[in-house]
Amino acid sequence: MTTIRNLRCGACLLSILSLSPLLAAPAAAKLLIPMDPGQRDHLKAYGVAWWTLKQGVDVEWLLNYRGGSFLMDEFPALEERLALTGVSWESAGGTEMAAIYATIEQENMDRILLEKAPKVAIYAPPDSPPWDDAVTMALEYAEIEFETIWDEEVLAGKLGDYDWLHLHHEDFSGQYGKFYAQYHGAEWYVRQQAEFEALAHRLGYAKVSQEKLAVSLAIRTFMENGGFMFAMCSATDSYDVALAARDTDICDALFDGDGLDSAWRTRLDFGQCVAFTDFQLITDPLVYEFSDIDLGPITGRSVPEDQDWFSLFEFSAKWDPVPTMLTQNHTAWVRGFMGQTTAFRRDRLKAHVLVLGEIEGSNEVRYIHGNVGKGTFTFYGGHDPEDYRHMVGDPETQLSLHRNSPGYRLILNNVLFPAAKKKKQKT
Repeated sequence: MTTIRNLRCGACLLSILSLSPLLAAPAAAKLLIPMDPGQRDHLKAYGVAWWTLKQGVDVEWLLNYRGGSFLMDEFPALEERLALTGVSWESAGGTEMAAIYATIEQENMDRILLEKAPKVAIYAPPDSPPWDDAVTMALEYAEIEFETIWDEEVLAGKLGDYDWLHLHHEDFSGQYGKFYAQYHGAEWYVRQQAEFEALAHRLGYAKVSQEKLAVSLAIRTFMENGGFMFAMCSATDSYDVALAARDTDICDALFDGDGLDSAWRTRLDFGQCVAFTDFQLITDPLVYEFSDIDLGPITGRSVPEDQDWFSLFEFSAKWDPVPTMLTQNHTAWVRGFMGQTTAFRRDRLKAHVLVLGEIEGSNEVRYIHGNVGKGTFTFYGGHDPEDYRHMVGDPETQLSLHRNSPGYRLILNNVLFPAAKKKKQKT
């Protein structure tokens, strides 16, 4: 990993309650789920931690200890769950607990209390498009419960019912993913456009772009009120593109029946964006790209596949538990993977945005995090961590073949993040 980053307070508005490593080891037996390279199934281990929380049993997340291990009280149903899932575990008595706590006290590690199973929502259309979603697959494989919501629920204020929201591979700019050049004659594309237009009109909007902007603003309110938002691929940059274009029209007539606002360049408001700034839009309807935020093949990315790896920052666990939780892994290096939005240009990031993963020595970052009001966002570039070039219509990845995937672990770190007990930020 790279040099430890000690951010103290600046990058992380949320302060997480750490447990004193000097507490005496409990008399009751504890169960340790190690997350180092010896773990048989890293992905299902997150599901076991979530399931334990749902049973009303607290879980300690041991940051940086053996890859970010989980510790909880032993009880018969938990052992049965572990046997069913195949997750590796160890029993820890008083002597073992004392040694674990001593190691955490001395090293760049910490103990975070997880108290409640987060309520998870995925923003996705009712009729699945012809591509799968890495987060949905990760949740299903890990057996973490979630609900699917769409525009009606978002605009009706239902986001407040959830702790964590994932934005499915989505285009918030009203340009239908910019798939026009290759797929405008495909049955799924024609059907989706008709359904989106009908929904927008039913909800009282003249155009899809206007309705998607309203959804984007509702999501920002969700974050401002303390919600946690996670997005991958085109849902990342298209979200900020929609916010920046709130006072103009950037959609070609092929998408909305009228032309672009002739003054759209001067009417972009980057102050509305949560992560990016000063970007240039790509408004050509035949180009499969939203802006120069993305570093992909169209915008000049030329990283060979065999060299496409990004590194995770190592943070100070005791001072910066938030980014430490988000980068927990059993390796410092993650295999790169492509998507409509593959990576983010460093020089397009807002000053407050924290880089969690990057290609060192380049302008390319892959994994970022930031605060919005009382909540946060995390953006992760690429489409599927275990399919380098996932194309429309390709079969979905079988996670049973990738149960120790470092790339998928980053997704599941985010799912458990809202479970951490908060304490008030010191001033």
